[in-house]
Amino acid sequence: MSSPAAELVTVVIPARNEERTIAEAINSIQRQTYSNLQILVVDGTSGDRTRDVVAELQRGDDRIEILSNADRAIPFALNLALDAAKGEWMVRVDAHSSIPDNYVELIVDRFKSGSWGGVGGRKDAVGHTAQGRAIAAVMGSRFAQGNSVYHYGESSQTVDHIPFGAYPVGLARALGGWSEVQLVNEDFEFDYRVRESGEQLLFDPQIRIAWDCRQKVTDLFKQYHRYGAGKVQTLVTHPESLSARNLAAPAMVAGLATSLALSAPRKTRKLGLLGMLPYAAILVGGFADTAPKVAKGERRWIVPAFMAIHIGWGSGVWNAVLRRKLGKSAGSGIEASAGVTRHV
Repeated sequence: MSSPAAELVTVVIPARNEERTIAEAINSIQRQTYSNLQILVVDGTSGDRTRDVVAELQRGDDRIEILSNADRAIPFALNLALDAAKGEWMVRVDAHSSIPDNYVELIVDRFKSGSWGGVGGRKDAVGHTAQGRAIAAVMGSRFAQGNSVYHYGESSQTVDHIPFGAYPVGLARALGGWSEVQLVNEDFEFDYRVRESGEQLLFDPQIRIAWDCRQKVTDLFKQYHRYGAGKVQTLVTHPESLSARNLAAPAMVAGLATSLALSAPRKTRKLGLLGMLPYAAILVGGFADTAPKVAKGERRWIVPAFMAIHIGWGSGVWNAVLRRKLGKSAGSGIEASAGVTRHV
């Protein structure tokens, strides 16, 4: 247990319509060995019993506070929490996730070294359906996520991005909080500014969060399509953040589209089919890597899950690029402009 003199830590849970999972998320925070906590649940005008569930828990724990987020989107929720934060550090926990009992204690221990502007760990996907369990295994594969080490990393290292990151409150305020025009990929955009300020981000695999992934392949595709569009918005704001990883999925989608077009006319059919072989090889490698982790009856969802991630992300990028060419926004319905609109 934390000592009475331990620094206060603010734990933030953005939530909207999470009545099924919010209690376990909060319970896992209440069980923390580091108990000097301010627990902020930021409700995005839920239409279900989310707020009622939180209120019931609040009656038995005065550390819990409820904030209202009329704008609903996550960056607004994080900025509301940042305004209300009383802690030395701010730890984000997803509303459909749970954390082990020593999660906050480990994060505080890493921050006390004075070396880090942000700390995060493994994002371990959890499936509850046949498709969901296959998706969870696929999300932990290098064939799906490239060099996003927080999905599968086994060693501590400096990284460019951490999921559900923890940050010093003073640093987050100095950076102006989260960009309220970046409605998707807001966490990477914030991490980029953390690194540009001269701070480093720590990935530590001992710090793990169990996160309910999408339970249907169609929902997974929609999720990654939004991620791809959000990445374009980040690149417009920070073009210097472009990396080879960002180009892989859109290049693959462009290659597949070209190969499909070539495979239609008889005289170019062989060329088109040959063009599909590199991606087919990736899918074969991904299946071989993932199949041992998935029950036999559920393995039929492995390849569709890989394709949902790759094609969803790549097509999201191209869709956002085309929309911008036509003078429209990058997939969110809100005009993407550079900079941070929130001053905390």
